[in-house]
Amino acid sequence: MRPVIRKPYVHPRILLTVGAATQSLECSTKQVIFSQGDPAKTVMYIQKGVVKLSVVSPSGREAVLAILGPRDFLGEGGMVGQSVRVETATAMTPTALLIVEKNEMLRLLHKRYKFSDRFIAYILARNIRIEEDLIDQLFNSSEKRLARALLLLARYGNVGKRETVIPKVNQQTLAEMIGTTRERVNFFMNKFRRLGFIDYGPGLQVHSSLLSVVLHD
Repeated sequence: MRPVIRKPYVHPRILLTVGAATQSLECSTKQVIFSQGDPAKTVMYIQKGVVKLSVVSPSGREAVLAILGPRDFLGEGGMVGQSVRVETATAMTPTALLIVEKNEMLRLLHKRYKFSDRFIAYILARNIRIEEDLIDQLFNSSEKRLARALLLLARYGNVGKRETVIPKVNQQTLAEMIGTTRERVNFFMNKFRRLGFIDYGPGLQVHSSLLSVVLHD
């Protein structure tokens, strides 16, 4: 089954044009933005940086749900009835966020129709992405899952976006994202590099030719 590459985002100017009341937050690398179980009282918008969303089971096992970047929202579950955070958000690089209180977000959605349309489209795209991630996990090989994850991290297809994963995500995190072992990730990363699909340098360079792995049946 061929996974689809989707890139939901909201342009940063939309928050300025609708007059949103926001607060700014600067986070350093590895800083926890919010933790699983915290009150879900705000929605956050990533201006710059990379954020990891993860969950921990009662037995202590961690799973990576998503890696988010600029123009992504996080914490939006509080808008649909979640009283507490169901995941932990951690900055993977120096990260700048805009924080919108829940009541302010509700006001914008009710009063600013253009913003509401864009936000709803973003949420729907994120839901479709989650469904595709599940299909990817159930039906595709670990090699294809890794290729898709790298393309998504590189924001493949975004206009004007260099094909670069920043930061260089470690192989254990990649393994947690796609549900395999670090050893398998290492094997496929070496294979991708040998075939010219990726390069190591200042960050991890992901070339569009990697798409051939995703599309191969």
